[in-house]
Amino acid sequence: MGMLRDIIHIGQLVGFAITLRRHGAIRSLSHVELVPPGVPAFLRAFTFWVPRRRGLPEADGERLAAALAAMGPAYIKMGQTLATRPDLVGQPLARGLATLQDRLPPFPFAAAKATMEQELDAPLDALFRHVSQTPVAAASIAQVHKAETVEGRAVAVKVLRPGIEERFQRDVALFEWLAELADRHVPAAARLRPKEVVTKIRQTVEAEMDLRLEAAAAGELADNMAGEAGYRIPEIQWHHTARRVLVLEWVDGIRLSDRDALEASGHDLTRLARTLVQVFLKQSMRDGYFHADLHPGNLLVEPDGTIVAIDFGIMGRLNDRDRRFLAEILYGFIRQDYRRVAEIHFDAGYVPDDQDVEAFAQAMRSIADPIMDLPVERISAGRLLAQLFATTERFAMQTQPQLLLLQRSMVMAEGLALHLDPSTNMWQTSRPIIEAWMLDNLSPEARLADFLNRLPRLVERLPDRLERLLEDRPNPPPPQPVVIRQGRGLPLLAGMALGALIALLVGL
Repeated sequence: MGMLRDIIHIGQLVGFAITLRRHGAIRSLSHVELVPPGVPAFLRAFTFWVPRRRGLPEADGERLAAALAAMGPAYIKMGQTLATRPDLVGQPLARGLATLQDRLPPFPFAAAKATMEQELDAPLDALFRHVSQTPVAAASIAQVHKAETVEGRAVAVKVLRPGIEERFQRDVALFEWLAELADRHVPAAARLRPKEVVTKIRQTVEAEMDLRLEAAAAGELADNMAGEAGYRIPEIQWHHTARRVLVLEWVDGIRLSDRDALEASGHDLTRLARTLVQVFLKQSMRDGYFHADLHPGNLLVEPDGTIVAIDFGIMGRLNDRDRRFLAEILYGFIRQDYRRVAEIHFDAGYVPDDQDVEAFAQAMRSIADPIMDLPVERISAGRLLAQLFATTERFAMQTQPQLLLLQRSMVMAEGLALHLDPSTNMWQTSRPIIEAWMLDNLSPEARLADFLNRLPRLVERLPDRLERLLEDRPNPPPPQPVVIRQGRGLPLLAGMALGALIALLVGL
């Protein structure tokens, strides 16, 4: 069985190599640390007979993006993931992969109709008064049709591509096989963790292929953003939503990227830019759950100036530790307190204790000092984070994929904001959000309140912790008789219990 699997994957690799050659993208592999040095030369020799396409882009990253787009959904998702991992592919290649467009030719309406009727268990005319046969958008996972419900509401109907699940499973199996080979034979794999990258791709696409999960993501984001002026999420039509069909409110608006149309309609571009940046920061820092696919087609502006986000297939999540880390390093850079920035990395456990804190602080200064004298509108927070993550590699900092996804999304938010208003001051816009979050979460009063809120749960878990601790002890010594002096038993037992509680809490 193992040999058959290897033969199948080798056949897939041949097809992969041919497509790379056709798009002039073999050279791009030399930028990837996990690819052994001789592989690009071998692939060029192996595919010498394959003609190249005409009119290829100059940049290696853009050529690779075009090749991946030609190979289908799983490769497109792999490229989008690698665009967030400059530690794996290098900054130039990551920038090129960021141009990867998730667009494919539409599939026939007959197939979309069959999926709608099967998933929603009703004839199409019982579900909708009208469905446009021409899709308004077609991507690697699904396409979208405009429709009108029997109640007369305009909606967008998202339908999965036929056979997408089987094709994805076949392609991602190849990625897993290659990751296993890299893990066994490439020394850098231990730090770059390719198996975790592939696992992330699998999880992301499996979530995108269950449209109920996308609907739930939209619902969670809508709850978090309730009451946020100038920003909203379309309403989900849950009674028309299933695993392979998603129906949500239709939104009429101008794409956020269409600056001329927005200006002609009288929109306040400075306010739109400020709203976009502040909403992104509130999602990522306050809520720890952010829209991570901020390309221009996924943000619309309604006539009243409200920004509406659509397409919730790619979402980012940060835990409390990640949010604290993000807030403190950004604030440390704002204050030019590089020693504190270094200490934060060590306190979070991102940099091993055997590294030099002072040397790390000096490395942080080398990133920030050259840009601190620039006008603030020329300082990119997203690119600052990108430099930070690149620099920390030499201090054995393990890759944090969730932070790289955040950094990519921040660059996209910044880019859109600057496109709307080139004078956007990212630091002035973000500073109130960062300071408010730190006051609410990192002040002594906030830490005490958080501890008191967690205390009942910690006490509730104490017996289980003690039981596991005792079970893990090898060959426990035989119990010794305990002599309790009269009048001192209760204080002694209470002191022992309190000591155990404090020791356990400190360990938590």
